[in-house]
Amino acid sequence: MPRGLRSQLLLRVLLLLLLLLPLAGALELHDPAGPAEAAEEPGSGPAWPSFPFRDLRKWARAAGALSRRYWALFCCRVWPETCSLDKEAPAGAQGWSLPLLGQQYLDILTTWYCSFRDCCDHGDCRVSNNFTGLQSDLSVRLHGQHLARELVLTTVRSYLELPRPDKALALSFHGWSGTGKNFVARLLAENLYRDGLRSDCVKVFITMMHFPHPKYVDLYKEQLTEQVRKTQEHCHQTLFIFDEAEKLHPGLLEALGPHLERQVLENHKAESPRTIFLFLSNLGGNVINEVVLSLLKAGWSREDITMEHLESGLQAEIVASTDSGFGHSRLVKENLIDFFVPFLPLEYRHVRLCARDAFLSQELPFTEAALDEIAKMMVYVPKEEQLFSSQGCKSVSQRINYFLLLGLGCGTGGCRILRDTKGKKFLPWQVGPAFTLLLSEGS
Repeated sequence: MPRGLRSQLLLRVLLLLLLLLPLAGALELHDPAGPAEAAEEPGSGPAWPSFPFRDLRKWARAAGALSRRYWALFCCRVWPETCSLDKEAPAGAQGWSLPLLGQQYLDILTTWYCSFRDCCDHGDCRVSNNFTGLQSDLSVRLHGQHLARELVLTTVRSYLELPRPDKALALSFHGWSGTGKNFVARLLAENLYRDGLRSDCVKVFITMMHFPHPKYVDLYKEQLTEQVRKTQEHCHQTLFIFDEAEKLHPGLLEALGPHLERQVLENHKAESPRTIFLFLSNLGGNVINEVVLSLLKAGWSREDITMEHLESGLQAEIVASTDSGFGHSRLVKENLIDFFVPFLPLEYRHVRLCARDAFLSQELPFTEAALDEIAKMMVYVPKEEQLFSSQGCKSVSQRINYFLLLGLGCGTGGCRILRDTKGKKFLPWQVGPAFTLLLSEGS
């Protein structure tokens, strides 16, 4: 932690601790030194009057001891590796006992600190497993993917609630680019771990970034195996995400095999480690699109499409693919992948929802016409039906930025922002004849 940030944090903590000083009155005060302490030592000056200064001095000493004790307990909670507090202090050595209210304040303070910083030397203290939040995010923020939403939520929740799983959970996401595979992986990380993708228990591997050179596959295998092992030792619950899984070298896929096999449980352990593997791939996207298109043309509702319509064809295309070793690996042949999750192609209405979310995330005003303009910028296929966005929602944010720059006339001198007579900002498509507009430079 940077020194300045830590200093600010310590200052805030100290201020909170000062609020706890009145609790000293709730302590069971003792006088371990006996009556002799009441007498002043020779040469120390006049004795304190018996009332009220003597009681005030006694209260001040107790309050100071309480603050130091709170600080020591707090440090041991959040930085256990530096804890120097005696675990079992001699009876009566402190001369006070911690009140229940003070313990509750200490718990609140520790929880507040742990909400944004690590408090232990392992990653398990940062596991949240917020299934309610995951369900909400998948329902509200993921568009057009009812199959993925239901399958991911059900399988992940069921797996993590098992007391002693004997196998890692392996999910393989398939579909065209921009349909939400990476987005769902991020939502999982954000709701299972407080730190999301930044968690020490979450590892993301992008094939062409982390394993770009086939000639170094032996080195990659060693590094990958060691990374998985260390992460599992560090965290009781781990999440591994492999993007562009169809490009993984066959040797790397084989190296992952043992980690996905069923394990012999140790009887003396109450719980078993939990590991989730996510494989993100464009494989199978074509067959998914073909099946969905044929069903829609036959009069089916998109929401009525089930796994039975897609599962067999998807797995067949994965196995038959000659451009990738993924379908020929032991992960697929030995059924080590638990579920193949199809991501359906996105339609015009889904792109509009993505554009709306992008505007809201940037706190920009928008109109329904603006959403239509953004959605119309996308390319739709097949050529005749013009039904599916060829890039899904992948480039929506970039197109919004381009649209804003184009509409606001941004240049080297800055952006020209339209305002009404009251100074309120408006975007170009919100401007109508009813507005009296002023032009101003900058934002």
